[in-house]
Amino acid sequence: MTSSTPAGMQRPGGRTARVRAAVLRAAEDALVEVGFAGFDLGDVARRAEVGRTTVYRRWGTVGALLADVLTGMAEQSLPRARTGSLHEDLRANARLVRRTLADPRQGALFRAVLVAAAGDPAAAEALHRFYRVRVAEWAPCVTEAVERGEVPAGTDPEEVVRAVSAPLYYRMLTTAEPLDEAAADRAAAAAEAAARAGAFRAG
Repeated sequence: MTSSTPAGMQRPGGRTARVRAAVLRAAEDALVEVGFAGFDLGDVARRAEVGRTTVYRRWGTVGALLADVLTGMAEQSLPRARTGSLHEDLRANARLVRRTLADPRQGALFRAVLVAAAGDPAAAEALHRFYRVRVAEWAPCVTEAVERGEVPAGTDPEEVVRAVSAPLYYRMLTTAEPLDEAAADRAAAAAEAAARAGAFRAG
């Protein structure tokens, strides 16, 4: 643990771990119910049934608490698929993203965090860190596909993974259309076709 690590992002055990879990759950509830505009550390403390001083001492700012919320979400994320096929791996990734964004709670939570990141530097950095972790988790799917000869050498694995998710986020943010499995499968197929055609080769 470095000296620059926010206090609320430490992961000790015992009562401290229980307090962290309660506060993160309460923070998620608040983001889902009132959004970032109504997000308040005092309200989070009330929801978590802990003292306000506990929340302010451990997290201090809204941005620091949101950063820990994202850390908690990353900790609970499912590991990547290992199907032995780029097609199936990317489809599994797309369907996981779709399930998350289409879930009433998780979708609302991600929308609130995206709003927060637009105006809070700490929240933005936490969001970037969250996606760096998730993209890095899935990038080996593409690296392995290169080794199998499914896509050209020099293909950028992280760009392929981002290309799978991007249409789903765009659909969520810009339309009222449902995020169904067909949309997920199209996103995966488009990213796969572009990768096979060499569209993501570095340089």
